[in-house]
Amino acid sequence: MWTLLTQIFPYVIAYTIPMLITSLGGLYSERSGVTNLGLEGLMLSGYFATAFFIKLTENYMGHNTCIMFGLVAGMICGMIFASLHAFASITLKADQVISGTAINMLAAAITVYAARMITGSGNIPILMGIVRNDIPILSRIPVLGPLLFARSYWSTWLALAIWGFSFWLLYKTSFGLRLLACGEHPSAVESAGVNVHAMRYFGVLMSGALSGLGGGIMLVTYSGEFNGSVAGLGFLAIAALIFGQWKPLGILGATFFFGFFTTLANVSQVIPALGAIPTVLFKVFPYVVTLIALVFSSRHMSAPAANGIPY
Repeated sequence: MWTLLTQIFPYVIAYTIPMLITSLGGLYSERSGVTNLGLEGLMLSGYFATAFFIKLTENYMGHNTCIMFGLVAGMICGMIFASLHAFASITLKADQVISGTAINMLAAAITVYAARMITGSGNIPILMGIVRNDIPILSRIPVLGPLLFARSYWSTWLALAIWGFSFWLLYKTSFGLRLLACGEHPSAVESAGVNVHAMRYFGVLMSGALSGLGGGIMLVTYSGEFNGSVAGLGFLAIAALIFGQWKPLGILGATFFFGFFTTLANVSQVIPALGAIPTVLFKVFPYVVTLIALVFSSRHMSAPAANGIPY
């Protein structure tokens, strides 16, 4: 069992990280009061932009430099698409659910069309990705070393650093507390002299940047090419956001939960110990548990009070 766990755990982490960073982006948006169902599209836009940038520069730039700038390109592209959602939802006061759905459709159409124009096939393969490495000294720690610090991507630690910074920003700074208040009582915040629209724009643009980063990390870790789909990870990130009760720590646990069972579903057919269990059970288990948890916790949901309400 221990051997099995050490074999699949790096893949669990690799699958969890893009979902975690995207769900964290959704947290910024919804905590500021703007419902964002467009995480799938925002993630897809970053997925495409990262692939396109790396494809253009991989023969001229250093390995890690090319990847880092590619991830930045993914964040910028995610912010561009998020700005459309922000303008529609905040400035025009449009229905936020419809706007988020439109972002998903628009991103899917534009990125696939652009990929076909570039390569003729709709796919953009890249020659380079992040190389897994053991972290010196830490990888030798008993139990935790093989699980957390062996064969790890540096993007994993970048994502966890962003998660820690976000926790500090939202709960330990006056700016973060104002952002949270915009999702609870925007009129009270405005009476204190805070520009609610500006704060909400920040939240939505952050959701675009982090979702784009999530798509880029997916590309340079385990995907290796843009193929026009992020396999529903954006929607899983929304489910994790809800399951995690719109809190950073809850999101961390929820995304790991989804990532663990999804990874089991992907590798179950090649592991004799899991081969007797139907793959579909692993795939539906996180969703069933989420539905049950939502049913029993619906009275105690901590969703922002003003989330989805135009101001």
